[in-house]
Amino acid sequence: MSRPGHFSCTARLVTPKRRYAAVRQAVAWCYRGGSISAEPRINDRIRVPEVRLVGPSGEQVGIVPLAKALELAQEYDLDLVEVAANARPPVCKLMDYGKFKYESAMKAREARKNQAHTVIKEMKLRPKIDPHDYDTKKGHVVRFLKQGDKVKITIMFRGREQSRPELGFRLLQRLASDVEDLGFIESNPKQDGRNMIMVLGPHKKKTEAMAEAREAQAARKAERQGGVAADQSVEEPAEEPTEEHAQA
Repeated sequence: MSRPGHFSCTARLVTPKRRYAAVRQAVAWCYRGGSISAEPRINDRIRVPEVRLVGPSGEQVGIVPLAKALELAQEYDLDLVEVAANARPPVCKLMDYGKFKYESAMKAREARKNQAHTVIKEMKLRPKIDPHDYDTKKGHVVRFLKQGDKVKITIMFRGREQSRPELGFRLLQRLASDVEDLGFIESNPKQDGRNMIMVLGPHKKKTEAMAEAREAQAARKAERQGGVAADQSVEEPAEEPTEEHAQA
């Protein structure tokens, strides 16, 4: 224990174990949204003596000093953007960085829009379901399969119904037969406690279903616009001739 007013040098010793713990803490902080940015360095943020410069049209300018590259960027009224930081020297390109970011964001948004996510819908039935309710449930299953989604069918047994599993099995087979044009049995019926479960898979892929839905939406939109244009193009009835025109 050190005396009051006496500074212990061992307090500042950084052991390998402490250094490793500090690095782990810093990495974890960065993964939680720390200061490490995925955006490239631009203009005066680039800190290298020279760069391999690419022109606005993709032409190779060559290795030039950083000051010369910044001067060319100012001359073209563009930004100097570091596109390959790990290269030696780093590769930089003259471009409109604001426009580049906007176009990249639009491409990413379009890619997310067209990305297909497999969704498993669930439909629950009773072994002694009413015919009208069955038709309603089947309509939902048809809609899900047309959208390219899988459907989990669950038959719920209550009380004495648990002693009649064949009722649920026949109902599942009937439903699979009614929608066989749109889907197939991906997981055969199996008992799970008080329930019996079957999974139906769609014949169409999710991307195909999405494309067909977009085409149908575009066709309906064009039809509505065509109807409005047809209403606007109806000619008004001609005016009857006046007395002056008749006498002439």
